[in-house]
Amino acid sequence: MNIGDSAPDLVREVWPEGRLNLTELRGSWVVLYFYPRDHTPGCTTESCAFRDEVSAGLPEGVKVVGVSRDSLASHQRFAEKQGLNFPLISDADEQLCTAFDVIKMKNMYGKQVRGIERSTFIIDPEGVVRHIWRKVRVKGHVEAVMEKLQELIANHQK
Repeated sequence: MNIGDSAPDLVREVWPEGRLNLTELRGSWVVLYFYPRDHTPGCTTESCAFRDEVSAGLPEGVKVVGVSRDSLASHQRFAEKQGLNFPLISDADEQLCTAFDVIKMKNMYGKQVRGIERSTFIIDPEGVVRHIWRKVRVKGHVEAVMEKLQELIANHQK
């Protein structure tokens, strides 16, 4: 997945709505962020930062959606515990992760494991990827996403 590519037409299980196809979000700007695992420190910090931005009031027509390989039950516990106010996609079979090329070999405690590389994508109202962050460091990331989103929206309206 690169800037200028169209977001894939995939139906995924999502908490709390049930099922979601990214094409259903056309007409809105979408911040799609991939994170390794519910209930872990970095993922909790990142998700809560997005929660706070949503609570503060995103620009009209902006949606935030989180994605991990966790189950819907895990997403429900995570979202309820952290007070998340946006949907979480369960991508257990990795179809969406593969489409966005976020599954990578990572080192964990000296062993190679397959996992999600923390990544964020901004998708425009036509379903086109407009900006990508890969190998995300949590500190300051959400602020950078919101700044870029404002810039992209302003340029899109010209």
